Amino acid sequence: MRNGHRGVVLWFTGLSGSGKSTVAGALEQALHAMGVRTYLLDGDNVRHGLCRDLGFSDDDRRENIRRVGEVAKLMVDAGLVVLTAFISPHRAERQMVREMLGDGQFVEVFVDTPLAICESRDPKGLYKKARAGELRNFTGIDAVYQAPEAADIHLDGEQLVTNLVAQLLDVLRGQAIIKP
Repeated sequence: MRNGHRGVVLWFTGLSGSGKSTVAGALEQALHAMGVRTYLLDGDNVRHGLCRDLGFSDDDRRENIRRVGEVAKLMVDAGLVVLTAFISPHRAERQMVREMLGDGQFVEVFVDTPLAICESRDPKGLYKKARAGELRNFTGIDAVYQAPEAADIHLDGEQLVTNLVAQLLDVLRGQAIIKP
């Protein structure tokens, strides 16, 4: 344990609009306030730099997740708690990242939110475009999302963010990732 906490990746997965980025961001703020060294990787800060050369084909999505996994591994090696918020729709890709990291360094967090709720949240209008046929291969509409079969942490995405953060902090303490 370095800096009073263990280096680990919390890999948030779920549909677009499930609350992945919101919960990960709120957890990062809570951890930071506790003195835990963190970094949040999500589509907004990865797709504009590290992965700007990638599109949204299956091969490009897989490469996007591989690159994120490699960067997250470097950060874990430096002792950070890395929070990632990516749809990462395929189990095989999430398993690939789990295997990149050492034992106990990958925690899959499934933000389980019904499709109807995700669509109602739709701040970017992506579901509306997908339903209208203007956006193809959109996960949850015309591209499959493979929900985790046994996520390390299963969150109900309809709950309040503060409750989800409290639940996550309890798990992190229980697994000795952060101090009690």
